[in-house]
Amino acid sequence: MKRDIVVIGAGIAGLLAARELAAQGNRVRVLEKSRGVGGRLATKRVGAGAFDQGAQYFTVREEAFRREVTQWETAGVIKIWDTVEGKARWIGQPSMNALGKWLAQGLDVSREQKVTATRRGADGAWELEVEGAELVRAKTLILSAPVPQSLALLMAGGVALPESEWAGLAALRYHPCLALLVSLDGASAVPEEGVALSDGPLRWVADNGKKGVRQGEGSAVTLHASAEYSAANYSKSEVEVAADLVPAARGWLGNSAVVTATLHRWKFSQPANTHARRCVWLAEMGLGFCGDGFGGPRVEGAALSGLAMAAAVGV
Repeated sequence: MKRDIVVIGAGIAGLLAARELAAQGNRVRVLEKSRGVGGRLATKRVGAGAFDQGAQYFTVREEAFRREVTQWETAGVIKIWDTVEGKARWIGQPSMNALGKWLAQGLDVSREQKVTATRRGADGAWELEVEGAELVRAKTLILSAPVPQSLALLMAGGVALPESEWAGLAALRYHPCLALLVSLDGASAVPEEGVALSDGPLRWVADNGKKGVRQGEGSAVTLHASAEYSAANYSKSEVEVAADLVPAARGWLGNSAVVTATLHRWKFSQPANTHARRCVWLAEMGLGFCGDGFGGPRVEGAALSGLAMAAAVGV
């Protein structure tokens, strides 16, 4: 029997789950609170510059993910950036958000739809309150947003989970990340492969133009703060964060002057720990959870969790 399914979250886990379930003949709708799709596969324009502001690249470990990557490469939405220690690093083409856009093609995706609560109706169907919109109903609900956000939606609707499941889900924690997008009036000194750091306030520096993201004049440099710095300074203003991170990155910014510095806050950037299962499917409730909090703190982990979710629902 085909299902009416709503997926909350248009990141890679939600999009892959939705694609697989739609291919099985189910009626699937995806609700996304942001303007774009892809989650942390995100690209932002600031003036003439374009920045990959979330995930910078991804790698392949498992064969199931390799099969997906092969399809994406054939479609021309990803390419190999470079190879480090024998492992290919893949990036979106022409930028990271290209993959999310491609995965969303053909799906019923409603953007800028912020769900504020989920509850069970008298007939057992799920009812979703959406800010500024009509109530959404479905027999099956898949939550692919970061787990704390998903649990908050259930609590807002008074939904109780089995205690054993609630404990495992509530134990998941995420690291934040402050991303500073720096426009320069000239060339940067960042190497083409980017810079990964383990000490100080920065953990990653990349020149988007050298990655192949099309730019206007000057350079567009993405600075990712470390988890420790981000947690301790998450509430700082854009100006305050720039005052810390730009001097820390000065060696990679070369002699060019900073034109703009734009801050993006990723509250749930990367899971600090992961669930024991690749997804959670509560068949008796028609409720599922997936995302990188289950598959692992990588693009691959989120993708495999979404595929596992679709497989579990389809049984």
